[in-house]
Amino acid sequence: MSIRPSQPGDADNLWLILEPVIRAGDTYALPRDMSREEALSYWTAPDHHCFVAEEDGRVLGTYSLCANRAGGGAHVANCGYMTAADATGRGVARAMCEHSLSTARELGFRAMQFNFVVASNSRAIKLWHGLGFETVGRLPEAFLHPEDGYTDALVMFRRL
Repeated sequence: MSIRPSQPGDADNLWLILEPVIRAGDTYALPRDMSREEALSYWTAPDHHCFVAEEDGRVLGTYSLCANRAGGGAHVANCGYMTAADATGRGVARAMCEHSLSTARELGFRAMQFNFVVASNSRAIKLWHGLGFETVGRLPEAFLHPEDGYTDALVMFRRL
């Protein structure tokens, strides 16, 4: 598996990964009816560094890295990750997170923060903890999960 910056020609492959995650509505606080154009614009915004993980020419996952905030918060990175459903459990998310931490350091960020990790996303939480993130906050019932109802969201952080 290799990880590289996304290119305009990756749009169809990105959408194949983004669409099912967005439509499921169980891990990202995005409108479930978000259009292809809106989703791609969000994920590949000009101030974001978008990457894809691929194997044998097939995109297995993607991540989007940006500053968490402007101005006085611009030294802290934020990142989102999505993996193709049939690639889960293969280490794609771990590889992308490790790559994003290295990339964030290279870009001059001093820390990374995840603002809104849905508390029911136990696989992601276990992975982020294993990669050195701490849960530094809990937002009670901040996310409306399509099956579980109102669910807490976590704020996770680690220094680089």
